[in-house]
Amino acid sequence: MQILLLIIAVVAVIFYAIYVKIIKVRNKVQESMGDIDVQLKKRYDLIPNMLHMAAKFMEHEKSLMTQLAEIRTKAMENTFAANPKEKMKLEEILSQKLQEFKVSLENYPDLKSNQTMITAMQSMNEVEEHIAAARRFYNANVNELKNMTEIFPSSMVASMLAIKYQDYPFFEAAEAERKPIDSRDYFK
Repeated sequence: MQILLLIIAVVAVIFYAIYVKIIKVRNKVQESMGDIDVQLKKRYDLIPNMLHMAAKFMEHEKSLMTQLAEIRTKAMENTFAANPKEKMKLEEILSQKLQEFKVSLENYPDLKSNQTMITAMQSMNEVEEHIAAARRFYNANVNELKNMTEIFPSSMVASMLAIKYQDYPFFEAAEAERKPIDSRDYFK
């Protein structure tokens, strides 16, 4: 009888330890989503300033700047908690449009050499690096949650708690970012 009670106690302690670990990992995933949101907010704050500075130089690229502003607004309205896949898709589109904007700046040497614009672009590059780091941290946490929800015995506990890593998709490189870069495209 005592051995049975001891076995039950050991199983309960193991179950509880696994439960605590899964909850901690899930919370780390949610925390890392918040970290991405902080970095994205910085990006969103920089975009209007850059567009305003560039507007006086770049009348021909007005449609690109309009698209960039519209996508920024949509991206700001969506949250990871509500729909992570939609948020990731909007951020991918925003990144592509920012790349197009950076490339179009090459056609405006006066704007490119403007110290305010140089500072803004350096800030944007720094924010983009922070976003990439936050995404790596998020993906690492999602991977840990994925492992816990797929590997026995924690998979049993996760299924009882209805915790699934699929609720948190991985950030992946956008299709445009996967293509090889041809420097000749930038010097036409």
